[in-house]
Amino acid sequence: MSIEKPLHQPQSGNDMPRFGGRATMMRLPFVEQLEELDAAFIGIPLDIGTSQRAGTRYGPRQIRAESVMIRPYNMATGAAPFDSLSVGDIGDVPINTYNLLKSVEIIEDYYTQLNQYPLVPLTLGGDHTLTLPILRAIKKKHGPVALIHVDAHTDTNDNMFGEKIAHGTTFRRAVEEGLLDCDHVFQIGQRAQGYSAEDFKWGENQGFQLITAEQCWHKSLDPLMHEIRQKIGDRPVYLSFDIDGIDPAWAPGTGTPEVGGLTSIQGLEIVRGCKGLNLVGGDLVEVSPPYDVSGNTSQLAANYLYEMLCVLPGVTYR
Repeated sequence: MSIEKPLHQPQSGNDMPRFGGRATMMRLPFVEQLEELDAAFIGIPLDIGTSQRAGTRYGPRQIRAESVMIRPYNMATGAAPFDSLSVGDIGDVPINTYNLLKSVEIIEDYYTQLNQYPLVPLTLGGDHTLTLPILRAIKKKHGPVALIHVDAHTDTNDNMFGEKIAHGTTFRRAVEEGLLDCDHVFQIGQRAQGYSAEDFKWGENQGFQLITAEQCWHKSLDPLMHEIRQKIGDRPVYLSFDIDGIDPAWAPGTGTPEVGGLTSIQGLEIVRGCKGLNLVGGDLVEVSPPYDVSGNTSQLAANYLYEMLCVLPGVTYR
C-alpha cells in the first residue's frame, strides 16, 4: 500500500517573524517519519578534516538561520518544490568531534540507513571530508555515480600530513574505492596554486573533465551545463558544491578562500543547469560562519541548497 505523503510547507514570514520560529532549513517541519519524505535536508557539523581555517562545524546552524529569507516559489525558474515533493529537515548527524575517522564511519552508517527510504538527501556542511562517506553509502543504493563537483580545489590529494582521510583527499579516495563513474565526473571552478605542476592532472588521468575558473571567466555557464547534461544522460549523479568555488568577494566565510573564483550568478547557473538530471543527492560544504559575520556566505549557501531542491526529479514547474 502506497503512503500518502504530506506536502510540508515552510513556515510563512507572515505567520511568524523571520527572526523567530523553527530552527530548521527554511523553517520546514523537523521530520522523524522518514518514509513520508521525498527529499530531506541534513546537517553535518564537521570541521576536524580541515587544513586551514576551522569553523565549518557551525555551517549547518548558520545556513538554517539564513534560510529564513527563502520563500517557497522560485520566481526565476517557476519551480514549486513544496507543491510536488514531501520535504523536511531531519536534523544533524551526531559526529564524533574528537575523531575524524570515527565521524566518517558514523556518517556512512547514517546515510546507509537512509537508503531504505525513497528520499534524496541534501546535506548542509561541514567540511568536504563528509562527501566521501556519503558517496560510500550512495554506492550501496545506486552503484558508482556521476559527479558534478564545484570547488576551488580538486580535492584529489593522496594524503595531507600523512593522513589518507581529510577534506583535500575526498575524491582520490572515492576513485580508489570505485564510488565514481570517472568518465562522467565534472570538476568546475578549480584555480590558484599547487604543490606540483601536475596537481590538476591526476583527476584528468582518471577520466575527469576539469573546467578551471579561468575557463569560466566572463561568460555564462549555461552552455557548459547543457554539455554536461548531454554527457551524463540519465545516469545517477551527485552534486557536491564547495562554497569556496565561489569568489571570496561573494563568499568569504570559508576555510580556504581563493581569488578569481566563480560569481554567485555562475553558481546559480550550475545548480539550475542540473534540471533534468537524475540527481540522487547533493551537498553544500565548507561554510565557515566565523569568517563572515555578515551572514552573506551562509545565505548564499542556503539559496544554492534551495535551488538544488528545485531541480530534483519530480518537481512541478508553474
